[in-house]
Amino acid sequence: MSTRGKLTILTAAVLALAAVATAAVLHASARADRRNQARPGGPAVTAGEVRLTPRGPHLVFRNMAWGPHRDELATTPASAPGGPRTATATGVKCLRFYASSGTGICLQAVHGTLADTYRATVLDARLHEKAHYPVPGIPSRARVSPSGRYAAWTAFVGGDSYAGTNFSTRAAILDTATGRLTPTLETYDIIKEGHPYRAADANFWGVTFAADDRHFYATLATHGSTYLVRGDLRARTVTTLHRNVECPSLSPDGTRIAYKKRVHGLPADAPWRLYVLDLATMRETPLAEPRSVDDQAVWSDDHHLTYALPGDYGADLYTVPADGTGAPRELLTAAVSPAYL
Repeated sequence: MSTRGKLTILTAAVLALAAVATAAVLHASARADRRNQARPGGPAVTAGEVRLTPRGPHLVFRNMAWGPHRDELATTPASAPGGPRTATATGVKCLRFYASSGTGICLQAVHGTLADTYRATVLDARLHEKAHYPVPGIPSRARVSPSGRYAAWTAFVGGDSYAGTNFSTRAAILDTATGRLTPTLETYDIIKEGHPYRAADANFWGVTFAADDRHFYATLATHGSTYLVRGDLRARTVTTLHRNVECPSLSPDGTRIAYKKRVHGLPADAPWRLYVLDLATMRETPLAEPRSVDDQAVWSDDHHLTYALPGDYGADLYTVPADGTGAPRELLTAAVSPAYL
């Protein structure tokens, strides 16, 4: 083949690749435009002020409704969660979120040229950034202590689902007053069934804080089993309390733990049911939600839990009584990561 013929083929190939690249960009742009368009029948969302301070009981959450405010923090009255919602005018977006006493923790994606990275951003009551810290993987759970002093987050550093066994997590705790960060609870001493314990496969996730700014609860996984552990921030220890507990959530009165429990016989990709554990008696109560819940439930008060399930917009929030009675009901469409303030 002549040099001219080779140049003709090369030019045609380059033009074809350019056309493919242009089409891909246009397709991505069209998808983004569709994503930013509100859909008929969806929740009404308007831009406004969102604060992390009590002004009448209200919910702050990640808005999942399609439109220009998708993934932004939004708020709605706790007494009328199905009504119009207000999204933050500053456009703060979070993958996972939680707040208490004027302090918020927002786990965010930082979009890069080659790959996304993640960070944990500490927010003040007006959603202004106070500090941020690198997160080593895909954000999964977030919590703030009742006083607002401590924040915690969990990320997947291997795998991307709790359903299987081939995953690894990293749970961090931050003292927002001093900036002292514990990047992983794996540096804490483990006391398992009354004895010091070490294992290379020790894995932590799902921190929840007590009101004393010293103790917390979390999940420890090791050798194929999960445990509820009670942590001590001063002693830097965790002590096992109960088997088969994942993503614990401490009740406002500090007496019970809500959690997801693996139940024998359920599908491998949907193995959980919601339970509540009485910390004084260690008695378990199964809740009335019959579906598998892969979430760290939130206590809306001493008697009810709020949690996410998959929905048409990605996720919806449901509520169920914490004593095993009643039935679940949908609380909020197109929402995830709620905090009651």
